[in-house]
Amino acid sequence: MPAPSSPFSYATYRLVPRVERGEQINVGVIVFCRPLEFLEARTALVESRALALWPELDVESVRTHLAAAERIAAGDSTAGPIAQLDATARFHWLVSPSSTVIQPSEVHTGICGDPGEELGKLFHELVER
Repeated sequence: MPAPSSPFSYATYRLVPRVERGEQINVGVIVFCRPLEFLEARTALVESRALALWPELDVESVRTHLAAAERIAAGDSTAGPIAQLDATARFHWLVSPSSTVIQPSEVHTGICGDPGEELGKLFHELVER
């Protein structure tokens, strides 16, 4: 018997170290599945790739901001007022268009049985490769 499927939404986080140049690398994925009450962000920064785009990049600042996105998605009580919102509001806040160094992609949708497994697949395909 096939596993039940639920709709989910996801976005990729991109590092755009010099916005005026438009160069970017994927540094994370966020997955939201309302029916299964799932919201999680997973991030990773490959320092050598980032520094190839912008040698003066403040890598530690980028890591801090990526960690904050993960903590907000998780609803971590120490991550500030946005982290205290419900999962739907946190997701929408985390994928809102931004012109900063870390930018979410457009939101994509799909169907999955296990959003945690889907997050792993997307992270591997879009960030780790």
